[in-house]
Amino acid sequence: MTSVITLLTDYGLEDGYVAACHGVIAGIAPQARVIDVCHLIPAGDVRRGAAILAQTIPYLPAGIHIGAVDPGTGGARRAVAVEAGGRVFIGPDNGLLSWAVHASGGARAAYEISDERHFLRPVSPTFHGRDVFSPVAGRLCGGLALAELGPEVPVGRLVTLPEPTSQLRDGSVEGEVVSVDRYGNTQLSIPAGDLQALGVRVGDTLGVWLGRRQLSMPYRETFAAVPPGELVAFADSAGLVAIAVNSGDAAQRLGLPPGAHVRLAPTP
Repeated sequence: MTSVITLLTDYGLEDGYVAACHGVIAGIAPQARVIDVCHLIPAGDVRRGAAILAQTIPYLPAGIHIGAVDPGTGGARRAVAVEAGGRVFIGPDNGLLSWAVHASGGARAAYEISDERHFLRPVSPTFHGRDVFSPVAGRLCGGLALAELGPEVPVGRLVTLPEPTSQLRDGSVEGEVVSVDRYGNTQLSIPAGDLQALGVRVGDTLGVWLGRRQLSMPYRETFAAVPPGELVAFADSAGLVAIAVNSGDAAQRLGLPPGAHVRLAPTP
């Protein structure tokens, strides 16, 4: 099917979990090229994992994409393989894969991963990344058909995360914090194009409402356009508006966790 397998997990880098997944894949599909997308997703943060995978997928080769951010591992949630846009996404059916599937054109078919002949044995109930997802990816890389993994799942029954929303209303645009990166930059669900529709241009000043708080901050091309320690809004590499502090942590300063509501508007 392909010689590319990608890995996104919340396993961290302090232990051997990621290496174990690499080792399983190498043992089954030594010809495969494995690309590590990210292993520093905050533990169990399905939404953050979904955002990173969806925003990275346009730049990855067509292949088999493993997502293992799985606080329900060993529980009732099913494991699935989803075909979308010439790619196959493997992981828990907990919404982690849903935004990347959408970004790839939507699911064409999905299968429950349930045939234990394709798993590593014995299967640890707490490490499906190693014992289920990695060996299945390796076998698919070697030519195993998706239909051999288990019964087909109607694509409409896959678990999906609610899409981040952006709404233009009354001369302003409302959205939410999609994710916070390791620098404390807060990525909003508001496309930069929505600000352009309101007449906001780089160099202008934005009104920013965070709940009952109102702030003003410059809208610039990059956080480096303001002095260290200053707040700034800019269009990030995904084309979304982000709020940052030059050489600081905007999420911590403003108390903006993922999901927090934000409203932006041009200032007179």
